[in-house]
Parts: sequence; structure tokens; C-alpha cells
Amino acid sequence: MNTVETWVIIILLGLGTFVLRFSFLGMIGGRPMPEWVLRHLRYTPVAVLPALVAPAVVWPAATGGDPDAARLLAAFATVAIGLATRNALWSIVGGAATLYGALWLLG
Repeated sequence: MNTVETWVIIILLGLGTFVLRFSFLGMIGGRPMPEWVLRHLRYTPVAVLPALVAPAVVWPAATGGDPDAARLLAAFATVAIGLATRNALWSIVGGAATLYGALWLLG
């Protein structure tokens, strides 16, 4: 792939992203949204973080795509801490500590 093709792809992807965001934010703009839409949008951040993390737990690049005990244990600890404390920061810290501890213990 040459430089021109690369820049064309980058520009097209940027325009596509802009159009998708504008279609939602620009068109609706200052109009109030229905209550049912707002209720569903509340769950967006809760769904995005697990969607970003799940592939790294199930198919970690560090092990060539094979699940390993350390990452599964860290994911379980993160969910358990999150359910117990209802605090995202403690969940992340606890999961990271569990991952590093399990990698150290299991090698």
C-alpha cells in the first residue's frame, strides 16, 4: 500500500466517523430526548468497557490467543470487586493487582 492509498483511507474513515457522530449529535442537537432513550444511553459506558476488555481476556496476545489462568483470575476478581464495592476505580485497581500477582506467582 502506498502513501496516497493510506491517506485516502484515513480521510475516508475520518469523514465516516464525523458523519456518524453528526447524525446523532448534530441532528438531535438541543432537542430533548425521550425518557426511554436517556434510560438506554445510561448503560452505554457500562457496555463499552467490558467490550474493550473481553478480547484481551479471552484471546490475549501475550499467550498467542490462548486463554490463561492469570487473566481469567484477574477478570473474575475485577467483576467480584466491582459487584462488592460498586466502585469502578477499586475494580480496576483490584483487577490489575490480581493480574500482576497471578502473573508473578504463575510465571
